[in-house]
Amino acid sequence: MKTSAPGTFSALLVFGYVWSALPPPSHVTMDSVNLKHMLRWHPAKAPCATPLLYSVQFQGEFEATVRAGIWLNSTNCQDVTRTYCDQTLDLGSDSDYNIRVRVRCASKTSAWARLSPPFNRRDTVLTAPLMKVSTVGDGLLVFFEEAPPTASLEVEVRQSGDALHQALVFAIMAEEKLLHVADLREESVYCVRARVLLKQLRSRNSQEQCVRVTGPQANWGGPATAVLTLLLMAGVAFATLWCAVQCRTRPHSSKESPHPRLLLLGGPAPAMPSQPEEVCTDMRVVPKDRRL
Repeated sequence: MKTSAPGTFSALLVFGYVWSALPPPSHVTMDSVNLKHMLRWHPAKAPCATPLLYSVQFQGEFEATVRAGIWLNSTNCQDVTRTYCDQTLDLGSDSDYNIRVRVRCASKTSAWARLSPPFNRRDTVLTAPLMKVSTVGDGLLVFFEEAPPTASLEVEVRQSGDALHQALVFAIMAEEKLLHVADLREESVYCVRARVLLKQLRSRNSQEQCVRVTGPQANWGGPATAVLTLLLMAGVAFATLWCAVQCRTRPHSSKESPHPRLLLLGGPAPAMPSQPEEVCTDMRVVPKDRRL
């Protein structure tokens, strides 16, 4: 009976171990846009009676050089079933990061699959800012939507027909999100475009937006609103005048003589009382030589 050579038996054991080991995830990549860093990978191709669980670790230059090469666990990416990991909070410095991910199935754990090359957040992709331009009086309001919090925005404002180098250039921090440009020419069209700046990084320009500056009446909502306002003011003035006239012609005492009212009613004249009533008349002092 033939027996296998010791070397052949060892090779079979090694082959059996490799065949039964859990394969690691594949195609590990980093998608970084506007300083949001998302690690992604393809799932491990291995049958498992339970859900596959993935864990992520990272190592910056400080951990690699000063702390003897230790690896840190990505807090929100330990034993997760998803095939991505948001590492925006993990990668907080402009240094090269080594990143790795592995999979676990029950008691089996795969080898680590590393991201290659290492990632630096300076490699993030800046997109053109999203903005809305509106008029207010003799100026413009430029509102920006989401932008990297530590970045700045460079805004160009030019009158339609002017060359690009004639544009007014403004700079604000991304957290402000609002730019007010005042003292522009009335009834003129102005065009606005912007870009994101982050240290040495620069996004492409946004699509140019053009609006017409209509002047101070824009604060009242347009000519129609101005006409309605004038009509309302005229109505208030008329009401005030009418009230003043009515107040002047209103009787000052309720004790008026009843005779005019009786005459209007057309009734008989009232009978004179049998006893004379006291009548108060004006009295005057007349000199003796003028008496009748």
